[in-house]
Formats: sequence, C-alpha cells, structure tokens
Amino acid sequence: MPGRIYAVANQKGGVGKTTTAVNLAACLAKAGERVLLVDLDPQANATSGLGEQANGTSSCDLLDGAPPGELARPTRFENLDLIPSKPDLAGTAADLARRGDGERFLAETLAPAVDTHAFVFVDCPPSLGPLTVNALAAASRVLVPVQAEYYALEGLSQLVTSLGAIRARLNPTLALAGVILTMVDGRTKLSADVAAELERHFGPLLFRARVPRSVRIAEAPSHGEPVITYDPRSAGAEAYWKVAMELVDRSSEVPLAAPASGAPA
Repeated sequence: MPGRIYAVANQKGGVGKTTTAVNLAACLAKAGERVLLVDLDPQANATSGLGEQANGTSSCDLLDGAPPGELARPTRFENLDLIPSKPDLAGTAADLARRGDGERFLAETLAPAVDTHAFVFVDCPPSLGPLTVNALAAASRVLVPVQAEYYALEGLSQLVTSLGAIRARLNPTLALAGVILTMVDGRTKLSADVAAELERHFGPLLFRARVPRSVRIAEAPSHGEPVITYDPRSAGAEAYWKVAMELVDRSSEVPLAAPASGAPA
C-alpha cells in the first residue's frame, strides 16, 4: 500500500510547525514505519533539528527535478530519512514564482516517495509563498499546528480559505488531516479558551492530544534531536507520541470545505 504525503503548514511562524514535523517523523520511524522528512524551509531548522546539514544535495535539487530516491539520506534515527534544506532554497522559491508550471512542480517530483515511505512529511516555511503552495499541491493531507495563544487564531481563517482554494485549483485530493494545538500552558485560562474556540470551529479535526509548553521541547533542537530521544520521559515526548498515534488512528478526514466557513476570524 502506498504511503501518504503530509504538508505541515501554517503561515504564522513560531507555532511549533518544525518541531511537530520532526517529532511526528521521529515517533513514526521509531514505531517501525519508513518515514521521509522533506525540509522545504530555507531556514533548514528541520535539518538541524535532526543533527544534520545539507552537504551536497538538498531539497533545492528536488525542486530541480531530481528524484527523491536519489536525494533521501538516512539519518542516525532508524527508519527515518531526510531530504535536507539549505539557504539557497530561497532563490529556488523565487525561480518557482516565475515559472508557468511552478505551483505543481514538487507534486511531480515527490510523488515516487510514497512507494518507498509510509509517511512523507514536508516541513513548510511560515508563509503561503511558492514553496508552501508546492507542498500543498503535492500533499494528500495537511497538518496545521496552532499555538495556544490568541494571535495564533487570527490567521487561521485565511489559512483554511487558502487551503480550500488550493484544493479547488491545484490539488483536488488535498484534505485537512487535523489541527494540532501546541505550546499549551494548562495553568492559564487563555490556553483553555483557545482550545475551546478551536473545538467549536473544527470539531473532530482538532487533535485530542495537546502539546504542552515545555523547556525540554525547546532544548532538543539545539542538541540535534527530537524531544522523544532527547528526553523520552518528558511531558513533551509523551504528547508527541500521542499525536503520532492519533494520526495513525485517523482513518477518515473531514473535507477541507467543512470547516472553511466557520473558521475563527
């Protein structure tokens, strides 16, 4: 059975997008699944978060037509492969914006990855520019991490509307796999209010598992590790395991059109 491509996207930065991509990939790989993480952000945080760097090939080559099988490199984490990023990817994004077929280029080159990997996660930049649009055109599902703060809700309506437009124009198979609440502080009323607002608008699309605000999660990238290996017994590691298992358990997702009209303004 072929795998599935997940774009991990949010136009707002600082919501735990890369941390979520890295840790979900690490959890599923540790559970025995063959996983590929594609770093599509010029900042290359997902690459450094696994203790890697782009020496040689990178996701720039993927967007230049090189097949993923030639670019995916094994990491020191069993079953987890990586196509790293580097700052040159920003120039590639500018080139894509000028191409007539620039929006679906990744969809053509990344498609073979599902034959070799059960899960393909694409870590997107914090914007809806050419790189993110390419990722959404290539993916069958999108995961949206949302920080448990008021400002994180502000752009969510626009994001869901944009996802619907991409589905209609570029990728009819794209669906919202879910919204993941991150950086939750259980001691504050604000976190509870944000969770309630997301629950009201997204219902079953909101993951039941919540990722807490955690020093260990924040420390892990500086050591080139996911939190599940940096501190396996931490609350952050436990939370990402729950998110990963919930992702596996979700056999059917609500179409994008369902929450679009009622997303938080």
